[in-house]
Amino acid sequence: MIPNPLHAAVVHFPIVLMVLMPIVAMVALWTIRRGAVPRKAWVVPVATAAALTLSSWGAVETGEREEEKVEAVVAESALHGHEEAAERFLLLSGVLLLLTSAGLLGGPAGRVARGGATIGALGLVAVGAQVGHSGGELVYRDGAASAYTGEAAASASVAGEHGAEDD
Repeated sequence: MIPNPLHAAVVHFPIVLMVLMPIVAMVALWTIRRGAVPRKAWVVPVATAAALTLSSWGAVETGEREEEKVEAVVAESALHGHEEAAERFLLLSGVLLLLTSAGLLGGPAGRVARGGATIGALGLVAVGAQVGHSGGELVYRDGAASAYTGEAAASASVAGEHGAEDD
C-alpha cells in the first residue's frame, strides 16, 4: 500500500541519509588511516551520497506533485520557502555526490576530495535541517496535514473531480 501523502513518507529517506553521510565518511577516513585501500573504503560514502541525492530528488518530486493540494490550506509563500530550501538541498546533495565520487581518485586529489566531501556532508546537515524545519512548520504550525484529513480533503477531492471533468 502506497502512503498518502507519499511526500510525508519519502522525505524521511534523505533526512536519515543526510545524518548518516558524515558518519559514513568519517568512518571511511578512519579505516583509510588504519591502512585500508582508499578506493575500497570510499565506495560506501559514494553509495550513500548517491542514495542521498536520489532520495532528495524523490522528495522534491513528490512535494511538487502534492503542492497544489496543500495550497488549498497553506499560504503559497510558506510553501514556496520550503520548496526553495528543498531544491537548494537537492542541488547541494548533487554537488556532494560529485565531490564524494572524486574521492575515488588516487593520490593527493582523492585525499583532498575525501576531506572536502566529509566537511561538505557536515555542512549539508545544516541545509537539510532548514528544509526539515520549514516542512515541519508547514505541517504543525500552518496545518498542511489538514489537506489530507476531514473537510479540507473532502473539498479538495470534490474540486479535483470537478477539475477533471473540465479537462
